[in-house]
Amino acid sequence: MQKVQTTALNRSTLMFPLALVLYEFAVYIGNDLVQPAMLAITKDFNVSTDWAPSSMSFYLLGGACVAWLLGPLSDRLGRKKVLLAGVMFFVVCCLAILFTQNIQQFIGLRFLQGMGLSVISAVGYAAIQESFEERDAIKVMALMANISLLAPLLGPVLGAFLIDHVSWHWGFISIAFLAFLSWFGLKSKMPEQKVSIPKQPISYILDDFKVVFKNKRFLGLTLSLPLIAMPLMLWIALSPVMLIEDLGLSSMQYGLAQFPVLGGLILGNIVLIKIIDRYPLGKTTMIGLPIMLMGTIILLLGAIWQQYLILCLILGMSLVSFGEGISFSVLYRFTLMSSEVSKGTVAASVSMLMMFAFFIIIEASRELFIHFHIWAYVLTCFVLIALWFSFPRMELKKIMQERKARGEF
Repeated sequence: MQKVQTTALNRSTLMFPLALVLYEFAVYIGNDLVQPAMLAITKDFNVSTDWAPSSMSFYLLGGACVAWLLGPLSDRLGRKKVLLAGVMFFVVCCLAILFTQNIQQFIGLRFLQGMGLSVISAVGYAAIQESFEERDAIKVMALMANISLLAPLLGPVLGAFLIDHVSWHWGFISIAFLAFLSWFGLKSKMPEQKVSIPKQPISYILDDFKVVFKNKRFLGLTLSLPLIAMPLMLWIALSPVMLIEDLGLSSMQYGLAQFPVLGGLILGNIVLIKIIDRYPLGKTTMIGLPIMLMGTIILLLGAIWQQYLILCLILGMSLVSFGEGISFSVLYRFTLMSSEVSKGTVAASVSMLMMFAFFIIIEASRELFIHFHIWAYVLTCFVLIALWFSFPRMELKKIMQERKARGEF
């Protein structure tokens, strides 16, 4: 197991997370700005809008396919070296997509850009969890989430602007510039963690992964993460088609509709930061998931009474995103600490499982949406949240009981 020295959260130590979140913002807006622009992109390439969700799903698949290497590699070479190399690779891929000639090349570059997601989840998040004490790490994650949420808030509006006034190419140029700025911040502010992991041959990576994946608690908690995050991910992937093509909203109206939905997530993270020191760790998740379930029920009601569909979509998804905000960071911390294996490998395992789950669910939902439209979306959201109330909820209750028995608040 890795042993690193943690530090208190203060103005000085906060500079590293702020540099990391600038890159996270660039990677996220690399999806949230591009998705609304996909209607224009598919038109430029003269293909069906059915390709639009694939831009997001292959972006996520790219993240899943490289996480297995980045996490263990950062255990051995150091988080900082791997993170800086990954940021630069993302910059290059953003610029390369400007020269694509067809949708297949475009999707291929989206896959490569998606590898930047693993740089955050398998390397950056592990460094955050190692650098700060338990509750401070959760606060930092929630704070980073709020800053990075500017991406899905601004992305649809900026994407609409790109569609109406300039070329979508400028979006990727801007994303590359932001990522390049973050590279300088990380180079100067990210600490060099001296970990106690012994130098081992690269073949030991497989043994570490075997230990991680044999851990039933780890698997249960990890698979609970996409259940919580997926409804909002599906909203980002499918809402351009639902709101613009199916319901007739303008590009700007679509962008404005994102504010209450993503504002709910921001509010949830703020509430988490404010109350996390007052309640046993895990309590906010036990509160947040019933709120998310209520939100998915409102989505179902909108599908039944179509005259209220837009209102129910926005209200229901706002509740879902609020519940995610007060739940996700805590569950992620529990998941990462559920295994004694070095945290780079554990974070990589979490990233792989989550990204593959995202890819499979988005692609399956895309196919279902083609045939069943809004019903496919609302039923998928309801089933995902309802599934959390099975094994994941029981596992979380066990963790809270064990912490209470050990005298941990």
